[in-house]
Amino acid sequence: MIKKRLAINAKKTDRFLKLYLKNQKQTPLLKAMKYGVLSGGKKVRSSVIFSTGKLFNLEDKKLINICGAVESIHSYSLIHDDLPCMDDDKIRRGKSSTHVKFGEATAILAGNSLLTLAFEMITDKKYLVSDKNKVELVKSLSLFSGHNGIAGGQERDLSFENKKKSLKEIVDMQKKENG
Repeated sequence: MIKKRLAINAKKTDRFLKLYLKNQKQTPLLKAMKYGVLSGGKKVRSSVIFSTGKLFNLEDKKLINICGAVESIHSYSLIHDDLPCMDDDKIRRGKSSTHVKFGEATAILAGNSLLTLAFEMITDKKYLVSDKNKVELVKSLSLFSGHNGIAGGQERDLSFENKKKSLKEIVDMQKKENG
């Protein structure tokens, strides 16, 4: 049942992302962005958002932009995590990492563009939630994405390499890295 729910939610989120990206101005970076964000994965974060929304009787259409934004941010972090200057992973989700397929500079820019696209999704005038809620969402996503969130967790991860760390430090790094 959980696997089925994850698959259904992943399809909803991927459909939204494909349509959103299709409606973007076509640029050279768009192909790498699509490759990074539509490369499979379970979209667990989206399922958490949809499930939480059900608790509050929120319709999927009020949540789908948040799901797209969160998955874009997650994909940006994975693209950057795979870079040679970070973990130097050549494979992600069973296929070449974005930097292997498109080059390091394009991967960096595609990751950066996915991060900013997340905020575009939240502030989109077609996204029919109040401006107050949009501001709160942008603030929360910013906090979880920046130096106190994913980026800070990645920096700690890199600084921990080949060093002994306390359990508390490791747990703190994991919390930040995984949003």
